[in-house]
Amino acid sequence: MSQDELLALSATVSVETVARALGLGRTRAYQLARQGQFPCKVIRIGTSYRIVTVDLRRLLGIEPS
Repeated sequence: MSQDELLALSATVSVETVARALGLGRTRAYQLARQGQFPCKVIRIGTSYRIVTVDLRRLLGIEPS
């Protein structure tokens, strides 16, 4: 994902989106989320997982200007 794409993301995004940004496979990303080892804050809503976008940007060193 480009920096512009990362800056355009909403407040929370899917595990698949973050996996793509980090170069992780979908299965591994969900595994990390389930185990509480995902590198960004994970919010679980029912059976779905959402990732806090600001944590993803911080992890990648991308700050809005």
